[in-house]
Amino acid sequence: MGSRRIEFVIAENPPKRLDKAVSRDVPEEASLSRTRLARLIEDGALMVDGAVVQDPKAKIAEGAQIAIEVEEAEDSHIGPEDIPLEIVFEDDDLIVINKPAGMVVHPAPGSPSGTLVNALLHHFGGNLSGVGGVKRPGIVHRIDKETSGLLVVAKSDAAHQGLAAQFEKHTVERYYQAVCYGVPDGNDPRLRGVKGASFEPGNILKLTTQLARHKTDRQRQAVLFQGGRHAVTRARIVETFGNPSCAALVECWLETGRTHQIRVHMAHAGHGLIGDPTYGGRRKLAAKALSTTAQAAVQAFPRQALHAAVLGFDHPVTGGLLRFEAPLPQDMADLLAALRQ
Repeated sequence: MGSRRIEFVIAENPPKRLDKAVSRDVPEEASLSRTRLARLIEDGALMVDGAVVQDPKAKIAEGAQIAIEVEEAEDSHIGPEDIPLEIVFEDDDLIVINKPAGMVVHPAPGSPSGTLVNALLHHFGGNLSGVGGVKRPGIVHRIDKETSGLLVVAKSDAAHQGLAAQFEKHTVERYYQAVCYGVPDGNDPRLRGVKGASFEPGNILKLTTQLARHKTDRQRQAVLFQGGRHAVTRARIVETFGNPSCAALVECWLETGRTHQIRVHMAHAGHGLIGDPTYGGRRKLAAKALSTTAQAAVQAFPRQALHAAVLGFDHPVTGGLLRFEAPLPQDMADLLAALRQ
């Protein structure tokens, strides 16, 4: 395996610790994240004035000569597959995909192939600088297999670190469109009695709970109020369906991003998503509330009616604001058309 040598000089007024000074002064074009630099120091790949230093806390002075030997990224063990992708945006640092429902993001024991990562490896064709020393796409967030919509993936260490930091700080703009049973309206006394539910101005439902894996079903998430991870979801009614209203198109947005968050939160509120096999169930709707066409469309909808419609973030390298919108996929558009009849 080949390697490249990166050389630079520590600039004035450096942080006292070696790792922090190196992270500050390493050339941007090296595309090395703080995590990768820390690993390189520990592996003995960094020299200060010609001597190997493996202590990240070592003191460092202005003018020190730094040299780092970086092995070229290894090929991933995941195989490329020629799978069509809907690419919304791409540059040297990242790619934004409109993922179809039915596609898993990353290979796992139950889905070893046919994933977004397999498709991306084929699309990149080896033109990938690598993440963490491996030529692989940097997955910084995921959406469920049967959820459609927008996803950003890093193509380099620097982009991966920058995007991950934004997701960690919850500064990424993410709006979803969902079709749920019932209408999550602030005038509903039942909903106002749900623990963790509150309403903000504009009839915006706010759900604040903890989430953790279900104790007996490891494929599910459970709402908790002690333990688990903090989760906040907001939802706004966009359109209601039926007479009387028995379903709604809602816009949901995330303050946090937990596994199945929208699905489990909406179910907790009593407004599970149509088609959701895990949390939504198959509810009987009032026979006269919807047309027979609408009733049939609801019962036949094969997946959770959830679409990641808007994704906005700061470019992790250039700093410019990026914002993307993806229209509803055909199956959800057809569901809404039936509900309107």
